[in-house]
Amino acid sequence: MHQKLLKSAHYIELGSYQYWPVLVPRGIRLYTFEQIPVSLKDNPYITDGYRAYLPSRLCIKSLFILSNETVNIWSHLLGFFLFFTLGIYDMTSVLPSASASREDFVICSICLFCFQVCMLCSVGYHLFSCHRSEKTCRRWMALDYAGISIGILGCYVSGVFYAFYCNNYWRQVYLITVLAMILAVFFAQIHPNYLTQQWQRLRSIIFCSVSGYGVIPTLHWVWLNGGIGAPIVQDFAPRVIVMYVIALLAFLFYISKVPERYFPESGMKNQGISCHITWHPTWTECTI
Repeated sequence: MHQKLLKSAHYIELGSYQYWPVLVPRGIRLYTFEQIPVSLKDNPYITDGYRAYLPSRLCIKSLFILSNETVNIWSHLLGFFLFFTLGIYDMTSVLPSASASREDFVICSICLFCFQVCMLCSVGYHLFSCHRSEKTCRRWMALDYAGISIGILGCYVSGVFYAFYCNNYWRQVYLITVLAMILAVFFAQIHPNYLTQQWQRLRSIIFCSVSGYGVIPTLHWVWLNGGIGAPIVQDFAPRVIVMYVIALLAFLFYISKVPERYFPESGMKNQGISCHITWHPTWTECTI
């Protein structure tokens, strides 16, 4: 009987173990928080609607089912198409009509490309976070963090380039500094503990520091242009402030786990799946 079960079993990676066979549904099923692997247990307030134990083919297929990652996947995917469309529109209509220089085309292209990479990396992570290989999940998580860094770089490149358009020295100083910070974040991801739960707070501090660094060139730009009373400062400074307020609110929602903290039962229902786990030295049985 055990041999027959093992022939139809899938193989997944469980923590430090190499490969363990596990009998899982051949189709896509949704699980509760208690049934999913430890690597997926990031938010205890989301109680069900989890995808798990899926091969790559079914991960892609799960793009079209309703789960607790549906909004994350499609919001970033639509964001990618938005920036892609804006890129085509800007390159073919806006910039030519404004008699933009070659530098303007390059900076605009870099900015929008960084945003598109950020969106696609997030799509990949949320889509493949349910992969049966924990190593694959962590690789996509690393790409997601790398994408966030690239998105931040896109914001800085365009902002610094035009804020210090008439001051080539400070433009180079801030661009080099930002690039060095982004590269430092990339190298930090090499550390084996970077993606663990223990380093979650450190990761948040790193990204907040990289994002908050923008306050320094902003204040410098305000000072170079005559202070807050200058017309150009009054035109553009509120937009920068609004951008940082939105980013701060998004971060607060993320770390406080709102609104799911107050509506823990509002996730996807489990669709009647019951999973009985029977441990054995060489196999794990999961009955549906």
